[in-house]
Amino acid sequence: MTTPAPPADAARGSHGLRLDPRAKLFLLLEANLLLFFHVGTPTEAVLTALFIVPLLLAGRVRSAVRFAVVYAALLGLSLIETPTSGGWAWLAIVPMLAVGIRMLLPCLITGAYAFTTTSPGEFTAALRRIHAPEAVVIPCIVVIRFFPTLREDYRHIRDAMALRGIPSGGGSPLRHPAQSLEYIIVPLLMNANTVAQDLSVAALTKGLGNPGRHTSMADIRMTPLDWAYMALCAVPFALFLTGVWR
Repeated sequence: MTTPAPPADAARGSHGLRLDPRAKLFLLLEANLLLFFHVGTPTEAVLTALFIVPLLLAGRVRSAVRFAVVYAALLGLSLIETPTSGGWAWLAIVPMLAVGIRMLLPCLITGAYAFTTTSPGEFTAALRRIHAPEAVVIPCIVVIRFFPTLREDYRHIRDAMALRGIPSGGGSPLRHPAQSLEYIIVPLLMNANTVAQDLSVAALTKGLGNPGRHTSMADIRMTPLDWAYMALCAVPFALFLTGVWR
């Protein structure tokens, strides 16, 4: 007797509360629009906090706290008024860099949430539900699988270096840049092309490029929570665009 697959809501509850992949794509798109429209600091801060909440609900507490601390530190540095003349004028580069990195942080937060809490099968199903063309679906699936594979290769390289007594952790890349280039960067770059080709072949072998209607074992459904959270995140951005809140 086979046990039926649990519904999407039960699957979400077993790994914390997670949004539908389409809602995650909406948050990622909105984060990129924040960078494009260069929203005000209050709007950016509110939306960044809203982007961090799903990480907490999904059980990624350490990542959420890390992102919150980094954003608060960058926000504090960007608000510092440095002298524009004299011998300390070079300090003006500090808030400039802080603003630039801070503007990119919402994209990193939503990207980290989307890619660490969604399986490739769920992403494939979500892209097909929104009728994305195959020219978009296949590269996205290859990219989603590429970075975890590359991270695993990096772990293997570090293990091999440790067996040979070659330091690879901590600040060794800064202390021995030439050694890191030879033993880490070069092998990763040489293997990256092979990994990308293998993943592309694997995706096509599974029939992702076949014409016609595709089915998926991933059960994804938009719930009232997904719609409510998408609307909640859209409100501050809409208020900024209409000039009500800057």
